Amino acid sequence: MTTLQLIACIGMIAGAFFILRLSPMELTDAVFKRLTSAPRSIRSDINKATRRKKLSFLRREIAEAQGILKATGKAQKFPTICAASLLFFAIGASAAIMMGNVFLVPVLAVGLAFVPFWYVKLTAGHYKKDVSAELETALSIITTAYLRNEDIQTAVQENISYLNPPVRGVFQSFLTRITHIDPDVDAALSELKASIDNEVWREWCDAIAACQYDRSLKTTLTPIVSKLSDMRVVNGELENLVFGPRKEFITMAALVVLNIPLLYFINKDWYGTLMHTLPGQAVLAVCAAAIFVSFAFVVKLTQPIEYRR
Repeated sequence: MTTLQLIACIGMIAGAFFILRLSPMELTDAVFKRLTSAPRSIRSDINKATRRKKLSFLRREIAEAQGILKATGKAQKFPTICAASLLFFAIGASAAIMMGNVFLVPVLAVGLAFVPFWYVKLTAGHYKKDVSAELETALSIITTAYLRNEDIQTAVQENISYLNPPVRGVFQSFLTRITHIDPDVDAALSELKASIDNEVWREWCDAIAACQYDRSLKTTLTPIVSKLSDMRVVNGELENLVFGPRKEFITMAALVVLNIPLLYFINKDWYGTLMHTLPGQAVLAVCAAAIFVSFAFVVKLTQPIEYRR
């Protein structure tokens, strides 16, 4: 009966979309704009400027995912991520309703809604490590060439064929600007600095800009590039440290979930108590909440370390 009611509800919602001529993407944009928009007041502006009041967990996760997509050049996929979040929200709520567990409805709905944003954060970690590794190679060979000829344009031209995306595209745009658009190297370096979200990269661009006026400052370039090597070593050690705890978390979460159907074959009375009584349903909701909260911390703690001045 519950399944039929749920199907009827889905049909009514789909019919409302057709009658109102509203697309799911429009609804997604409206919902997430409402969730991320804060009330505008002088006090809120002051708190935001002084960082006295932190963003809520939901707004912080959405803002981080949006920033990651923008930094990786995939900002156009943010509405798709939001739509997937709403879809997972509906799937979680529907699954809990079909199980007849009222306590599990908000837990599954909210927990699954965050899954697309956590996925973005996980993939961003691999992207940042790949960019950092490519930056280490690119800055090393360009710095070596610059120390020899003291001309950043020549140094980039000599080594542009050895670079890989996305760093190659950044330096190619730099060469195109100073060769065909505007020969102002300072303005080109300023634009180059903002093209990659990496603190060592920005420090290197500042040092190159300073070298345009004082060639003796070129000795500062090699220590800056070596910071990328240090961060690669630190992140490698961190990956080894967190591999064990992350594996244990996945194992324990899988055991908790798989024990539920296993209980059906071991003792049907225990399974009925767990699935069809209020205390058992509350225990399931607590276990699900613990898994989602733990997963959020795993995503947060396994992000690669970045250099900060």
